[in-house]
Amino acid sequence: MIPVILSGGSGSRLWPLSRKQYPKQFLALTGSDSMFQQTIKRLSFAGMEAPVLVCNKEHRFIIQEQLSTQNLSAQSILLEPFGRNTAPAVAIAAMKLVAEGRDELLLVLPADHVLDDQASFEAALTIARSAAEKGEMVLFGVPANSPETGYGYIRSTADQSLPQGVVRVESFVEKPDAARAVEFVASGDYFWNSGMFMFRASRYLEELKRHDADIYDTCLLALERSNETDHVVNIDEATFACCPDNSIDYTVMEKTDRACVVPLDAGWNDVGSWSSIWDVHDKDVHGNVVKGDVMVHDSRNCLVQGNGKLVSIIGLDDIVVVETKDATMISHRNSVQDVKHVVNELNAKNRCEAQNHCEVYRPWGSYDSVDMGGRFQVKHITVKPGAQLSLQMHHHRAEHWIVVAGTAEVTCDDRTFLLTENQSTYIPMTAVHRLSNPGKIPLELIEVQSGTYLGEDDIERFEDVYGRSHDEAARIEVR
Repeated sequence: MIPVILSGGSGSRLWPLSRKQYPKQFLALTGSDSMFQQTIKRLSFAGMEAPVLVCNKEHRFIIQEQLSTQNLSAQSILLEPFGRNTAPAVAIAAMKLVAEGRDELLLVLPADHVLDDQASFEAALTIARSAAEKGEMVLFGVPANSPETGYGYIRSTADQSLPQGVVRVESFVEKPDAARAVEFVASGDYFWNSGMFMFRASRYLEELKRHDADIYDTCLLALERSNETDHVVNIDEATFACCPDNSIDYTVMEKTDRACVVPLDAGWNDVGSWSSIWDVHDKDVHGNVVKGDVMVHDSRNCLVQGNGKLVSIIGLDDIVVVETKDATMISHRNSVQDVKHVVNELNAKNRCEAQNHCEVYRPWGSYDSVDMGGRFQVKHITVKPGAQLSLQMHHHRAEHWIVVAGTAEVTCDDRTFLLTENQSTYIPMTAVHRLSNPGKIPLELIEVQSGTYLGEDDIERFEDVYGRSHDEAARIEVR
């Protein structure tokens, strides 16, 4: 069995903590590991191969960093130039495996869900395998035990032709209103749609070709035109742009007559909103969940998350407060689904707060914007041991570097020299330069930029060990 882990979501309903360039699956929201790392660790048992990962191209180095820090592995990483929903993502993974002669059972999992009961999860996989090996298209359904309006529902019916513990899908139901959700729970015939699937690779492709040939043909051509280096596949952008945007549910599962449900009662939560975060965390005697430097007085059933500043709440009930360095979100706990409307408005206004945090992660480390004015910008830069930035030049700004920890190897035109703690240097405008960390501890420095234009796209790159182009740097603001 080969897991296919889908890690392309943006997690907009968990803004401001989740941003497009660093979405929720890479955040440690429910423990010390990110949900992406938890998902992979959940699969470390007999009979399960290393996963195939499908993610956005802009998240490649985050994926590789989160794998390496936990000694986790993947058999391949498929990089989408942009999202086209789950049907194309799984199609390209299945096509690649079938082309390699590996028509295995696929376990399709989102990278950003929580499962509390590992034993129940593995038991559900055993039941699902018995159905998938017979050609069934398995969907894992979470028993609907409360009238949730934020989930899609599946109505089931008995089918004696299916293995024990498996039921047939009768219909899919969109997110209901409160009254209908109560009826669904009372009937006992409904499951929440978990977005988790199991089927043989060739069976999925067979159903996809039958029900949406456009997706099938476009994905096949995109894969043929893609390039692969060290098990990392860059999906051809021009071809993939022509692919319809659709989910497995709409494209295949709602149309096939072989869709079935395996109940998954394993403490599942899609952690899709701040109310879900409140649900899965331990609470104090007043029902409050707090994280960070937080003071609570005379308040109940609140979620308060700080990130550096002291946050205090007084006399509040059912309120969510999330503070980051550049944004604060306050909402009633029953209205947190509407956070996505704020994100949409930020995107419409081209506000950076929807895209990045003040601290931006890069393959070599990270930088944190400390202050900015009309002709200056101050950054705190951290470079990982052995890492280096690209050899580059700026046309509109000069830079001052002050080392505060570690050792820096600096290239500036025809000079290469070392800087240690409390030493500094000046990088003139148009100087060809590079910053490297030759040491065994993180290099930390303060960078002061000055000039007429301070945008990250003011860069001419000459060499880059990470294979990034000048165009890519301008698009995703990579140094």
